[in-house]
Amino acid sequence: MLKKNNSVILFLGVVLGMLLSIGGTVIADREPVNVATPVKAKVEEVVSLPYEELRAFTEVFGRIKRDYVEPVSDKKLLEDAIKGMLSGLDPHSAYLDIEQYKELREGTMGQFGGLGIEVTMENGFVKVVSPIDDTPAQRAGMMAGDLIVRLNEKPVKGMALSDAVKIMRGEPGSDILLTVIREGAEAPLKVNITRAIIKVKSVKQRIIEPGYGYLRIGSFQSRTGQGVIDAIAELKKENEGDLKGLVLDLRNNPGGVLNAAVEVSDAFLEKGLIVYTEGRIKNSEMRFNAAPGDEINGIPLVVLINAGSASASEIVAGALQDHKRAIIMGEKSFGKGSVQTILPTGKNAAVKLTTARYYTPLGRSIQAEGIEPDVALARVKLESLEGLKFKPVKEADLSHHLENGKGKDKDKESEAKDKEEKEALDVRDYALHEALTLLKGLSILNK
Repeated sequence: MLKKNNSVILFLGVVLGMLLSIGGTVIADREPVNVATPVKAKVEEVVSLPYEELRAFTEVFGRIKRDYVEPVSDKKLLEDAIKGMLSGLDPHSAYLDIEQYKELREGTMGQFGGLGIEVTMENGFVKVVSPIDDTPAQRAGMMAGDLIVRLNEKPVKGMALSDAVKIMRGEPGSDILLTVIREGAEAPLKVNITRAIIKVKSVKQRIIEPGYGYLRIGSFQSRTGQGVIDAIAELKKENEGDLKGLVLDLRNNPGGVLNAAVEVSDAFLEKGLIVYTEGRIKNSEMRFNAAPGDEINGIPLVVLINAGSASASEIVAGALQDHKRAIIMGEKSFGKGSVQTILPTGKNAAVKLTTARYYTPLGRSIQAEGIEPDVALARVKLESLEGLKFKPVKEADLSHHLENGKGKDKDKESEAKDKEEKEALDVRDYALHEALTLLKGLSILNK
């Protein structure tokens, strides 16, 4: 489905700061041959060297070598200078040493060790962008927006993100205690998490109700596009080919590979622009268009997003919204609209550099703005009526009530089961329930 070969692979994961997830990352393409190799750029203009600034740099370098309390190697000083130069640009540009570069590439294979959260730095603390589906962090109750202030009672304040990540990584089966500040909580929370090998399944699907499918994308990996096509085929098979509507769940999806976002968007679009990028260098200017063919044949589509939906998730939501192919429901998304390119520097290290911004088909930049949902949903939690002492009384509850008389009375057991399942969806996932309700309305209108 991809319409253009890249001379470099563009990476759009929302792995922020040092762009390291706890135990891995999901922003690199799995095929190392696709990673950009150093090339000699044509010099179009003569740029004068900043002699005064370089003189200041060499002076500081010399003073450290001569006066610092302990000896420091030239290699460490120069690597730290490079790291500082890149981190000063934006939260996403970074220098990746041998270990970090290896972990970045391994992370997108869909299996890595750690806790299973995507993180960034905010005001000196580690901020959770989103927990990854079916990981120790998610099972422990970690939420997007949580601020981690202590790691095994060690304060995070003053740490580099990479140092915090190293502490959170560890042997599978070992525990780590996180002290977390959460919005709305009266006091810091203590969260104990057991590290594990994280196996990320990018795409999941199920039938919510007869005729209505649910498709969940946890992250965008290089095979996610095909995974979506296979999942849709499975949904059609389970429902005997008669799908009336589909919910695409991108909540807490931190992003991933650009090509996967293009392929997922293409699966629901018949034609038109999906996304384009613009930057200063020629290779950063790219356009991706949809090929004919809608995998669900134009049936109603609702896309769920929230504040943890970022990068590649925003590309999909933005493309489907601009083409009016789907109704976007939920919260305003994260707002990461920049493109990172991985540039190997030799000796298995690399530079991750922001090289472009991406734009939706209508020319909207999502950077620092995010996607506004068509239907906004507040963060609410419903509670079951089971615990209430008094419940509404209906005709059917009255003793010796008159039967319907037209053979339309449901079997009591079946009716109770339907009620239980409906209430369970309300309480378990309010946003999904609202999406299903909207789909049913759209399906009626389309008849």
